[in-house]
Amino acid sequence: MAGLFITFEGGEGSGKTTQIQLLEEWFKSDEKSIEPLVTREPGGTAAAEAIRKLLVTGSAEKWLPTTEAMLMSASRHEHVERMIKPALARNQVVICDRYNDSTTVYQGIVGGVDRDAIAGLNQLACGDLVPDITILLDLDVDRGLDRADGRGGDETRFEAKGRTFHANVRDGFLALAKQEPERFCVIDASGAIDEIFAHVRDAVSACMARKNFVVAGDGGV
Repeated sequence: MAGLFITFEGGEGSGKTTQIQLLEEWFKSDEKSIEPLVTREPGGTAAAEAIRKLLVTGSAEKWLPTTEAMLMSASRHEHVERMIKPALARNQVVICDRYNDSTTVYQGIVGGVDRDAIAGLNQLACGDLVPDITILLDLDVDRGLDRADGRGGDETRFEAKGRTFHANVRDGFLALAKQEPERFCVIDASGAIDEIFAHVRDAVSACMARKNFVVAGDGGV
């Protein structure tokens, strides 16, 4: 696969947005001079963002887990085919806030949707597109929910699912990371922002070296 595909995962309030912004700035700096594509799930394209609004607003019990999984996968397919794959084909760096690991955890492991059904939806939505590296920001559930509660806005549907749900989400992500240690990098997200980013930067740099990722031209992609 051309390009470099980086995903961030973690529970609510784990600091993904902040770390993604710092990583984007690092790529754009004189040190790298790379213009990454920064995107998110659910979302990314106009159609996928419309599905996002259905998923992340309203009451916690608005959708059944299977319905959530299908909606997430529909949004993801639009995102992958119309945005992510074309960017990677141009040898671009793609940084994505969540990907199909979130569906595996939220709707599968925690929501109870059959594992094979989730795997089938992920395959249908993404084909064989797997991230080069997945940064898992791990944080105490109560601290994460406190952070999420302070963000405001109306995208609170998942936060409202309760502490037990989110504790299970954390356990689910850690279980996935143990299954795929070559892809996942688990980072303690409880420290200072710059300390966390130092670990993110080092992990991404190591991934670039392993893949021998080279940007064509004078900083262009």
